Amino acid sequence: MLDENYICYLIEECIKIRDNAYADYSAFKVGALIIDDNNEMSFGVNVENASYGLSICAERNAIFSAVTIGMKKIKILCVVGDSLSPISPCGACRQVISEFSDKDTVIILSNLEKKYKIFKIDELLPYSFKL
Repeated sequence: MLDENYICYLIEECIKIRDNAYADYSAFKVGALIIDDNNEMSFGVNVENASYGLSICAERNAIFSAVTIGMKKIKILCVVGDSLSPISPCGACRQVISEFSDKDTVIILSNLEKKYKIFKIDELLPYSFKL
């Protein structure tokens, strides 16, 4: 399992990056980071649009950025939002996370108070779509 100090470091990085979110409509900023199978780190924030369907969540933004630099598998995903309890990814994000995860992927969900929970993808999306 991950060291507590390392988890706090990852959460802090997400809190910092979430300031870059474009959340002019919901005012709900989210930051995410990916550490991939090559130990490369990629970041993402939510980016909203007046046409809500064109918005993107921080998790998918981080994953797509990681794929751009060659990621094949998520080793660690950390997501932080201003929620009462640790943030919970939407269904679309869970499916995309599933595409790039395996049984060893660590998913850290947190809030600004650094309350966090750690999950495996099968806990977040037990019956994911697979081809």
